Amino acid sequence: MFSQIKIQVEDFDLTTEINQLRQAHKDIGAVVSFVGTVRDINEGTDVAVLELEHYPVMTEKALEKIRLEAHARWELQNSLIIHRVGKMYPQDQIVLVAVTSRHRENAFYAAHFIMDYLKTNAPFWKKETLPDGSERWVDARISDKDAEKRWLKD
Repeated sequence: MFSQIKIQVEDFDLTTEINQLRQAHKDIGAVVSFVGTVRDINEGTDVAVLELEHYPVMTEKALEKIRLEAHARWELQNSLIIHRVGKMYPQDQIVLVAVTSRHRENAFYAAHFIMDYLKTNAPFWKKETLPDGSERWVDARISDKDAEKRWLKD
């Protein structure tokens, strides 16, 4: 069975995941996907390693809530969120959001919404290791909170 939420240490294959997502419905007119990658710099400092921690059940519930909210707002056929945890290095894939719908606009909006909410509402803790071996925890950005506000209902 196809799972719509995956939290995993292993990398993912974009083509495989999109093909599985598309098989669920024959009336798909649009597939929109976003792949986020680990950057080699943050806040003006080089980053050697990014490590993500989470509480499994809490994280899965939070991601499913975000996914279902997107389905409530837009007409979608299916959606998928894959988020990696553990140690990752610059250019590694960290997150995949993929959405299918009959029409592209719904898919674009939903994928954008899911990513904005993942950045602010998903319970992941990020730690960066710098080239000198020092470590720092990464706080949420003001820009992420501002992005989330565009989706608030009146």
